[in-house]
Order: sequence, then structure tokens, then C-alpha cells
Amino acid sequence: MLLHTRTWGEGDRVALLIHGIMADHRTWRRVGPALAARGHRVIAVDLRGHGLSGRGTYAPADFADDLVETLPAGADLAIGHSLGGLALALAAERLRPARTVYADPSWRLFDGRRHDPVALITAGNATRADVVAAHPRWSAVDVDTEVATRRLWDSRTAFGIKDLAHTDFTPPAPLAPTLVQLPGDGGLVTPAHAAALRGLGFATRTVPGTGHTMHRDDVGAFMACLDDWLGGQDDAEDAEDAAARAGELTG
Repeated sequence: MLLHTRTWGEGDRVALLIHGIMADHRTWRRVGPALAARGHRVIAVDLRGHGLSGRGTYAPADFADDLVETLPAGADLAIGHSLGGLALALAAERLRPARTVYADPSWRLFDGRRHDPVALITAGNATRADVVAAHPRWSAVDVDTEVATRRLWDSRTAFGIKDLAHTDFTPPAPLAPTLVQLPGDGGLVTPAHAAALRGLGFATRTVPGTGHTMHRDDVGAFMACLDDWLGGQDDAEDAEDAAARAGELTG
């Protein structure tokens, strides 16, 4: 399925943004322009069943296949949040981003949790007052956006992703430099799972003072975490290039 997309910027480098369940591209309303200001052409999708994209079946593989059909391969950066992190992980081998960021991905919900579709549907029907109570740090614009996106969400998604309750979707290893961002106030990735991810070669960093929706709880802290990690990756690449040039001169 070809997905609805929103683009910010006209930079030479491409960044991909993939939202979580009940959201759509508007969840990135501040991250998209921030990345565009850093020289990226930013493409954000509406996953199937969300926003202005089509409806259909909602198995994890469906979300991943849509990303491959819609988005360009070889992007400089790809960021997936929650369900978007799951879809991105399942599509990563085909999309081949140069750098990948998973923001509290929904890879292993059986860590002391259970997938509760009824609870998700109830959350989807939340009032504006409910959203304010759940996210007291959000701006009025973010609250209104959340209410609007939940109204567009197809609640059948909650039943389509039932496999999240008993399947471990953790990638066996990173395919490129990869960061897993962890919220400071708890999230889907438990401390034990984070330790296991580091053992597999994933970098992990915590965004302090945030919950599951880090990029909306504190976009400044979210971007600072991202910039710091990307800067470290650039430094590593510069060192590798310098070593290669030195080898060419002495070889």
C-alpha cells in the first residue's frame, strides 16, 4: 500500500519518520522542521489505518511492506517510534538507512506486559481533557493534534497487531549504526531488554524527564539526544576516513 506522506525541507540528505499507533505524521510536527533545518529532506508517513492512508489488514508485516513500497531506500537517517519502530525494524534490511533510530520501539511487549486491544481502543476515544491529564507537559497544539489523530485512527489496528503480545521482534543485530532511545520515566523497553540490546551492538541513550512519546514530551531533549549521537557517528566516520587515507599514503 502506498502511504500518505508529508515532507519538510529540500536538503540533500533524506530522513524518514515513522509514527506510533494512534498517531500520524503530525506527531513529528516539530521534529520534521528541526531535521529540515539541519539539512535533511524529511519524509513522514501515515501508517495504514492512520491519518490519510488507506485501511486494510494490520499484521506487523503489512506495516513494514508499506514502508518499503512508499519510502526511498538508502536514506541517511530513519526514525521509528513505538509501532513505527517495529515496522522500521522489519523493513530495515530492504530500506537500508545509513543510520537508524528506534524511539522506545514495541519489539518485546511480553516483558511484564500484555497487548490489550480494548485498552487501546478506549484510549483512542479519549477526550481532550483525558489527553491533557495524561500528557500535562504537552502544548495545546499537541493536545489538539493528538485528539484529531485518534479520531482518524482505525481501531481495528489494535486487533491486527495481536502478535505483539507473544512474539519477540528484537532484531538479531543492527544493520547500520543504530540508536535505541529510552524514555527517562519508563517505557516499552525494560532495563533488562536495554542491556541485552547493548550486548547485541545497539547503542542506547535515555531522554531524561520524558515518557513514551519522547519527541512530544520534550522535543529539545529528544533532538539533543539525537544530535549528540549523530555527532558521535560523524566523528567516527571522519576517523575511519582519515585512517583509510593514511593507509593509502603509506601503502
